[in-house]
Amino acid sequence: MSAVALPWVEKYRPKKVDDVSHQTEVVASLRKSIENKSLPHLIFYGPPGTGKTSTILACARELFGADYKSRVMELNASDERGIAVVRTKIKAFAQLAVSSKGESGSAAATDAPPYKLIVLDEADSMTTDAQSALRRTMETYSRVTRFCIICNYISRLIPPIASRCAKFRFKPLPHAAMSERLNTIVTAEGVSLSSEALTELMRLSEGDMRRAIQMLQSLHQLHGSSIDTQAVRDVSGTLPDSLVSRIFTVCRSSSFDQMQALVADVLADGYPAAQLAAQMLDALITDSSATSLQKSKIAVQLAEVDKSLIDGADEYLQLTNLLAFTMRQLAARK
Repeated sequence: MSAVALPWVEKYRPKKVDDVSHQTEVVASLRKSIENKSLPHLIFYGPPGTGKTSTILACARELFGADYKSRVMELNASDERGIAVVRTKIKAFAQLAVSSKGESGSAAATDAPPYKLIVLDEADSMTTDAQSALRRTMETYSRVTRFCIICNYISRLIPPIASRCAKFRFKPLPHAAMSERLNTIVTAEGVSLSSEALTELMRLSEGDMRRAIQMLQSLHQLHGSSIDTQAVRDVSGTLPDSLVSRIFTVCRSSSFDQMQALVADVLADGYPAAQLAAQMLDALITDSSATSLQKSKIAVQLAEVDKSLIDGADEYLQLTNLLAFTMRQLAARK
């Protein structure tokens, strides 16, 4: 694939551990492991888009050099999550011994460490049986194979796996770190992005660098080299503040017909129901006209609707239910 056709998330993926943004403790620890050529089993956990996969792949490139492709196996455990994959594909790769002199024959490979690396992405999706089999494989072949387990929630991994690994938490990226990386990309691609648009892009991506870069590339393709704040809001699917205010105004009107028409309009305009619920919560927190009791009851209902939407419930029914509940609560005596 040519550099032109590459998605920006791949084009600007860190090539070295030191290029990773913000995760200073992880970078410092891995830097020592690279220097000593001694890598323990690892667990990287934290929110999406914070650099977990990029960091371990950059580390592997520095460790193995020219032998990277033959020494590293990357699996997405959410696709291959069953016990059969652990017993066949992972075990077959883990049990193969390697030479410390490398396999490529190049001078750069002569100092390669005498082990391989298996990277399991989204490992918190693996079944309990698969994790138990993985624990046994890790134990048996630890001399010739290291594992890096990547997940969003470490609590979903069984304790025997967690206890065998060095654990590193990846934090959501602060605005300063995101701004630095995004400005680098903007300069390299010749994009004109105002400071207000950059701030809005970082706010909407919520510390997820991958999401921010994908949005930036989409904006570049849609709007060319000049991007403003409204364009950022449009591509993110964010509801206008005026529409969110109108939702609460209609809920206070106690008119079910108006509310039903508003739900139909919102969905006809293509706005995601989950996005509406998230913005309603933000607006509710700062609403001085509602009592704490009203806010708490509506917030619980927002959480239940969000869960239902994730589980695949009908958006029209869920939004109608949410706004009807909000209408009843706001109509109650304060």
